[in-house]
Amino acid sequence: MIVTGHIDTFARDKLPPRGQWPEMPRSLPELEYPERINCASALLDDMVAQGHGGRPAIHSYDASWTYAELLEQVDRIAHVLRGPLGLVPGNRVLLRGANSPMMAACALAVMKAGCVLVATMPLLRAKELTAIIGKAEINAALCASALSEEMELARAQTGMAGAALYFGGDAGADGGLEQLMLAQPSCFAAADTAADDVCIIGFTSGTTGVPKGTMHFHRDVLAICDCFPRSTLQSGSGDVFIGTPPLAFTFGLGGLLLFPLRVGAAAVLLERLTPELLLKAVQDFRATICFTAPTFYRLMAPLAAEYELSSLKKAVSAGEVLPVSTRTAWREATGLEIIDGIGATEMLHIFISAAGTDVRPGATGKAIPGYQACVLGPDGKALPPGEVGQLAVKGPTGCRYLDDARQQQYVRDGWNLTGDAYCMDQDGYFWYHARTDDMIISAGYNIAAPEVEEALMCHPAVAECAVVGWPDEERGQIVKAFVVLRPGHAAGAELARALQEHVKQTVAPYKYPRAVEFLATLPRTQSGKLQRHALRSDAAK
Repeated sequence: MIVTGHIDTFARDKLPPRGQWPEMPRSLPELEYPERINCASALLDDMVAQGHGGRPAIHSYDASWTYAELLEQVDRIAHVLRGPLGLVPGNRVLLRGANSPMMAACALAVMKAGCVLVATMPLLRAKELTAIIGKAEINAALCASALSEEMELARAQTGMAGAALYFGGDAGADGGLEQLMLAQPSCFAAADTAADDVCIIGFTSGTTGVPKGTMHFHRDVLAICDCFPRSTLQSGSGDVFIGTPPLAFTFGLGGLLLFPLRVGAAAVLLERLTPELLLKAVQDFRATICFTAPTFYRLMAPLAAEYELSSLKKAVSAGEVLPVSTRTAWREATGLEIIDGIGATEMLHIFISAAGTDVRPGATGKAIPGYQACVLGPDGKALPPGEVGQLAVKGPTGCRYLDDARQQQYVRDGWNLTGDAYCMDQDGYFWYHARTDDMIISAGYNIAAPEVEEALMCHPAVAECAVVGWPDEERGQIVKAFVVLRPGHAAGAELARALQEHVKQTVAPYKYPRAVEFLATLPRTQSGKLQRHALRSDAAK
């Protein structure tokens, strides 16, 4: 039996019962890892030991760090965690910040110190942070100084006893993280963690808006690095990774930090990116691999000719369905075939994809080496090719929710059910049809309709409302709100804007309804149940 390296066993104690775990076959020899391993050390210390210390690891417009310089930053932060903050292996550390070298160093330091990384989207408000802090029983926080206001509000609302250290801005001059790092040794011996010790709790919104925390082990982090990047992406030490997904998304954590480190490559981490700025950054940093959502590829295609993009060799898309028109526009503009993929926070990263001559426009791809996938019918049995059902997947990673009854909905008979409706063709390619729940996927963001509805209901003008995903050419879907007003309030553009601003101030701004329609009543069944399908049907007309 493997002995945990955690002193605080909260995460292990909150794992679902073994009988509710998915099957996790390790079908490739490279997926066999030692019983004791620290993923941050394997990604960074091992690379320096192999002679990569002088190679560039992370770039931004403000700084560039070699592998050796990144390792020193990580080790000093790890000492702060275990010294001044007094944390022990197994404690949970909330991490907040936009993509930057410091954000990357903090993420690696948390895992190297044996603590559990709980990264959060920088746009989250205090209301959303309080739910995560309570669910994960956060012990401390590392936060960008620019995000201190919401962080302090959340700490006050939860009574969080642990400290919050701030970095960036003036943090180095007022007792912030950088100042504490200066007094710490430049070398840190990685925590002696077990391969199946939890190192990441990735939070994802459920269809009810109640956050779900998915727990991943040290070996899981290495597994995603040794599957998609090795077999499909075929990345190497000469690559320069760039993209838009935040490190708080597992899509971004893998594509913009873990994957490059695993092969001795470099990553470009930039705080804010528009399509124009991403294209300029590809040009400036001579990036070779880009990770972003279909929306960005669609917007970048007509601009591509204005930039020098000859360095770019591969473009990875995930987070939402990739329209054939977007794939075509990007290929015609750059000559590059997009590598589409589907992943999930529950699975940690991409498990179905295709690249190069294996691409079939309109299809997501095939199950990548290391994973298995099929389409299940209502009876839980595999459907024949061409029939639409629930996408099911299994592999070296899988869903283990933090103390959540929804574990039994996501995992059935050893399979992870992603909530996507797919069909598989005779050749094993998977074709996306729709979400099977009320999650709205807009420009790569997962948005729970009930959460937006709750925010709207807090406005004094709103009597009742319903939120659905509405087809949109650029974003795939947008959030659309149907609102019934209280007496005394007049429908109109001014009130619609007021409701949109109210939602932006209540939850993360990207969740606000981009369209608002006022109705006299909402469609309901005789028993009073809201008929969202009746609202969605108007979009199909």
